[in-house]
Amino acid sequence: MKPFLCLIGTAILSGLIGSSVDVHAQVFIYPEKGQSKDQQELDQFTCYKWAKEQTGIDPNQTSMAAGPPPPEQGQAVRGAARGAAVGAIGGAIGGNAAKGAAIGAGVGGGAGAIRRRRAEMQYEQQVQEASAERQQQQQQFNRAYGVCLEGKGYKVG
Repeated sequence: MKPFLCLIGTAILSGLIGSSVDVHAQVFIYPEKGQSKDQQELDQFTCYKWAKEQTGIDPNQTSMAAGPPPPEQGQAVRGAARGAAVGAIGGAIGGNAAKGAAIGAGVGGGAGAIRRRRAEMQYEQQVQEASAERQQQQQQFNRAYGVCLEGKGYKVG
């Protein structure tokens, strides 16, 4: 039987466009005009290149997979150190530098922890936005890729 169903994403497409293809990007292709396996692979490669040119998106590029850098570490420790220094100065003026340093360290550490949590929340939001953008780009690429294959006589699903 010449026509066959081919799952792209784990076999042929992995070789053509790399392992960065999302699991949701799997495409089923059926050669409706009896195309040979070699012809189908050539058509898939040609359509990959065409979709990349039309959309400006290359799912094989790592930039699609890159996200924002993680938040900086050590805000609570730095905040505590700053608070202790300021507290020691204030405490020295009041006659007890150690007590001032301890209070300053506590306040500074708390402020640093708050800054850290805000940075984490912002990072999580950036990761979600980057993921949504990558998914949208993958869908745009898949539409162009499917249109090309349909134009070459394949059923795409």
